[in-house]
Amino acid sequence: MTEVRVPTLGESVTEATVATWFKKPGDTVAQDEMLCELETDKVTVEVPAPAAGTLSEIVAAEGDTVGVDALLAQISEGGAAAAAPAKAEAAPAAAPAAASGAEVDVMVPTLGESVTEATVSTWFKKPGEAFAADEMLCELETDKVSVEVPAPAAGVLVTLLAEEGATVEAGGKLAVMSTDGSAAPAAAPAAAAAPATAGKDVEDAPSAKKLMAETGITDVAGTGKDGRVMKEDVLKAMAAPAAAPAAPAAPRAPVAADQAAREERVKMTRLRQTIAKRLKDSQNTAAMLTTYNEVDMTEVMALRNEYKDLFLKKHGVKLGFMSFFTKACVHALKEVPEVNAEIDGTDIVYKNFVNMGIAAGTPTGLVVPVLNDTDQMSFAEIEKAIAEKGAKARDGKLSMAEMQGGTFTISNGGVYGSLMSSPILNPPQSGILGMHKIQDRPMAINGQVVIRPMMYLALSYDHRIVDGKGAVTFLVRVKEALEDPRRLLMDL
Repeated sequence: MTEVRVPTLGESVTEATVATWFKKPGDTVAQDEMLCELETDKVTVEVPAPAAGTLSEIVAAEGDTVGVDALLAQISEGGAAAAAPAKAEAAPAAAPAAASGAEVDVMVPTLGESVTEATVSTWFKKPGEAFAADEMLCELETDKVSVEVPAPAAGVLVTLLAEEGATVEAGGKLAVMSTDGSAAPAAAPAAAAAPATAGKDVEDAPSAKKLMAETGITDVAGTGKDGRVMKEDVLKAMAAPAAAPAAPAAPRAPVAADQAAREERVKMTRLRQTIAKRLKDSQNTAAMLTTYNEVDMTEVMALRNEYKDLFLKKHGVKLGFMSFFTKACVHALKEVPEVNAEIDGTDIVYKNFVNMGIAAGTPTGLVVPVLNDTDQMSFAEIEKAIAEKGAKARDGKLSMAEMQGGTFTISNGGVYGSLMSSPILNPPQSGILGMHKIQDRPMAINGQVVIRPMMYLALSYDHRIVDGKGAVTFLVRVKEALEDPRRLLMDL
């Protein structure tokens, strides 16, 4: 038997509250797998399993206050659980025991760096249905990407442990399947399939809930993991001066009964919620301003038409406009480095490299895959990377790592017919270029009115770090490079 004890909590911290148990008695655990989360006045501490085995007993339940080195739980050796402890009698019944070891757990796969939970989006199979090995059983959705869960072996789905819409932890159980094709499905999904909390995605810390109940404070902004309200947050709210009552949210407009029947209410996806939050945070944080210009696309279009067949034959990828714009932006960023920088507290961090974000629309929302070290890439390498990342974005296969670390972003609304728009910054970046529709317009060239393919360009920038002169200079350099692409070759 292995004891799970409270680790060192930090200097002068002697006790903590058990916030969340990720395992229950009878669950098997791997060494270093997270068992529970403790909460002190300042930080959240995760407790890993000291050894592999079966969680046989939980000594300190959620909400209990424990001291340093106090006993939290017991782990028994091997895969078989010890006798169930008395305090676990009230726990929901587990899935039926496997007959002759034929039952297999379907687990949540690794979700990506720093991603700890996902939402069950769609089940492709229901209890009682058979499937082949590696056949897709369900799809999970994180803040950024969709993750498909294949069957670990051929068999029959017995029990769903997480219904559609439920939030699941990385490494958690999704369902129970049987490798015996004659196995019958369980009568009903386990009660544990319900989300851990009703009406709220994240459970506030027990000490915070207790303090809020005692003080009557309910509106507290959480700073803990995933927005969890911590005890410190409540103490800060108590110390803050009383603010003027906020204006109530506008009530939902009344709808006639016959129209109400034709309404459809759909929960926002996690991706859409993240997009909404990040865009609003960007507006609230940055001093965002947009400057505009227009570019004559005649030379780029002529160069592309002249070499597109040779380019495709040699490099195996089509020559598009995005590589020209990417190269032009890299060229301009070298001259105006503050557009490629970011603010970190009271510091400005200048990037001596360009990681270009290329915004891409997908059926589930906008994502921004990043091309690392774009300043060192050729036209062909840029086009290949854009094609590869674009295909993965449409299929929901982008990893979190492929959407992180961008220093500047290009967004092409012209593919949807947009003639003019003001793009919103992708924080913590300080600049984003908006491309638009190419449209023939009459232009005065050398005293003559001629028809030229013109595009409006928009640069949104953070005025806290980029002055108007720098922003205008950047956009003019992009315009000059596109109207005379030879400047890119000559580095002018």
